[in-house]
Amino acid sequence: MKNMKVILRQDMPKLGETGDLVTVKPGYARNYLLPQGIAFEATAANIRQLEEDRRRAEQRQKRDYLEARRRASQMEEMQLTFQANAGEEGKLFGSITSGDIADRLNEQGLDFQVDRRWIDLEEPIKALGVFSVPVRLHTDVRPEIKVWVVKGD
Repeated sequence: MKNMKVILRQDMPKLGETGDLVTVKPGYARNYLLPQGIAFEATAANIRQLEEDRRRAEQRQKRDYLEARRRASQMEEMQLTFQANAGEEGKLFGSITSGDIADRLNEQGLDFQVDRRWIDLEEPIKALGVFSVPVRLHTDVRPEIKVWVVKGD
């Protein structure tokens, strides 16, 4: 019996990744992949649809990247200053979180809202000083802003 071509709907170890066109035995396709919804038959129409989806995804990814670069250009050279109460050794009585930084960025007149989840702060800032804080706008675009924490009154 002839092998059958299917398009995967999800990643399958040792077979392929989502959207791959793979050749399998007809019984494996009919009895497992198709009924489980893991794959669908590779008809001419389905292959055209897959290519169209890939083309759209590439365009969307390129658009997202360009938008992230545009946003990053607005954030370059940006510096934020926080006044905080601190003890003798420069340790803060509170802390400055990614939410605080996002709120302050949103007050800077950017033409977009910064989500606190974009602020790549491993742990809240708990000391006086100058910190470089990366902002994750896209997987390839991560501008860094300077955060100054100075002693308040």
